[in-house]
Amino acid sequence: MAGHSKWANIQHRKGRQDEKRGKVWTRIIREITVAARAGGGDLGTNPRLRLAVDRAKAANMPADRVKYNIDKATGNQEGVTYEEIRYEGYGIGGAAIIIDTMTDNKVRTVAEVRHAFSRNGGNMGTEGSVAFQFKHCGQLIFAPGADEDKVMEVALEAGADDVISDEEGAIEVLTTPMAFEAVKNALEAAGLKADVAEVTMRPENPIELSGEDAVRMQKLLDVLEELDDTQNVFHNAEIDAEAL
Repeated sequence: MAGHSKWANIQHRKGRQDEKRGKVWTRIIREITVAARAGGGDLGTNPRLRLAVDRAKAANMPADRVKYNIDKATGNQEGVTYEEIRYEGYGIGGAAIIIDTMTDNKVRTVAEVRHAFSRNGGNMGTEGSVAFQFKHCGQLIFAPGADEDKVMEVALEAGADDVISDEEGAIEVLTTPMAFEAVKNALEAAGLKADVAEVTMRPENPIELSGEDAVRMQKLLDVLEELDDTQNVFHNAEIDAEAL
């Protein structure tokens, strides 16, 4: 199935995330902590923890630090207890935004998220106000040049829901969250490693922003990303990188 070009937007998003690598380990440690406490420290029986550890490896986190945080989360040591909270709102041009946080102080976090929206041209919404515009799914994206026929064959055989190619040649594989790991493993076993591989909130109806609107939207997203309690920011804006 063919889709609109989104590779440039994906590269832009990855580039912005790479600039914030200082926060990546902190976020991964929180995810490891919550996943291990919820499902135990055995990678073989805890898919969420496996994904978190995969992220840690991709971010070059030392194995002993990963193990320490799993042991700490599953042991009887005293430590900070994190609560997962999702916030929703609108950005520039009515773009939909979801912010997933992990916090030990939800009063502080909600105040910071609301302030970020109000100071940067957005509006914080109520629970469910924009979530319906996203699909919770597994997503694997291959850069232009990947073997589309092989990706499609392997992915669909492993249980993927859809394989979409855009006009630039990028290939997007969509799965259910439960099937994500099996499809990812099958693709990698076939020598097909995705440039992006994650369980995400995929926007159903992207909004294109350019010019001043693109600049303002990126500023809002940057402020939300930089909040200490932010884990992930999802949005449906396709930002014209040339405007930044």
